[in-house]
Parts: sequence; structure tokens; C-alpha cells
Amino acid sequence: MTLPVTDVDKALAFYTALGFGLDVDYHPRDGFRVVQVTPPGSTCSIQFGEGLTDASPGSTRANYLVVDDLQLTHDDLTARGLPVGPIQHKTPADTWAGDFAPGLDPERRNYASMATLIDPDGNTWMLQEIHR
Repeated sequence: MTLPVTDVDKALAFYTALGFGLDVDYHPRDGFRVVQVTPPGSTCSIQFGEGLTDASPGSTRANYLVVDDLQLTHDDLTARGLPVGPIQHKTPADTWAGDFAPGLDPERRNYASMATLIDPDGNTWMLQEIHR
């Protein structure tokens, strides 16, 4: 996935602070740079840079990052000053029709609890709890 960003270095600082590993930072010439980072424990990477996309910065919405323990992840990210929204859960979870209630799903069901994370450009991520 390619994320549109305005400031490559600011995006790199954000994603590495989030815990993503830096795979490559390739800048062979003016006007072109590709940075690839991978979330912890993932085999899927994202990239951002300069000269990669004509999409508007901040236009990427609702990408999912799966976590084993949403409360632990939320507490960690919040303690590190990262912009994560409040935890919420689908209600009713079994026949979900788009409503949310605050906090974790009382039964901690897979796919039911989430929180929003926003990068410096406004690209959004959904942190979703799935127990493996």
C-alpha cells in the first residue's frame, strides 16, 4: 500500500515511533524517494515517499492494523503520545448495523473492538482486536 504524505521525514518518524520497522529508505535522485516500513509481526509493508503517488496527503482512510490486545496497545500508544482515539466496540456485535459503544467489547470478541489512529497527514488506521 502506498500512503500519500507531505513530509517524508515526519511520516518516517511517526511510523517508526509506532513500532514499524524500516525496510528501505531509497532516495536516488531529487524528486524521488521511497520509504518502506513494516508493522511489527507483519509480512505486509506500506510505502510512502516522494514521486510515488498523485493521491492527496491524508486521503487514505480506514486501513486496518490487527492487534492481539487492543487495551494494551492503546495504553502503550497513548503513553508514547501517539494520536490514538478512544476504544469503541460494535453494537450490537452479532448483527452490527454501524453503531458503536465506548470501551472494549464486553466479551472481547474478535473484530468487535477498535480504535482510530491518525498519522501526521490525516491518513487513518483502525486498530482492531483479533485474538489468535
